[in-house]
Amino acid sequence: MTKAEIVNNIAEQTGLNKKEVAITVEAFMEEIRNSLADNKENVYLRGFGSFIVKHRAQKTARNISKNTTLVIEAHDLPAFKPAKSFIERMDGVEVVSED
Repeated sequence: MTKAEIVNNIAEQTGLNKKEVAITVEAFMEEIRNSLADNKENVYLRGFGSFIVKHRAQKTARNISKNTTLVIEAHDLPAFKPAKSFIERMDGVEVVSED
């Protein structure tokens, strides 16, 4: 599914203008990007999952073809961890609400 398809589906479901939905979706994604990349803060979306920052420590690697070693600097990577209810839905398990 592409971003355009998501915008179209949301516009059909809500009756909102596609342009407004596209701006909202883009703002949502930009907010997640800013939180992860600039602020190094995780984003938690209850019932969906978490966008988290994973830190990778510095390590030494080898280039086998040139028989040399190189240092890979420490860096951060974005990752997504789905919520338990999302995983259960993907597995086809019926999720019962406790409300």
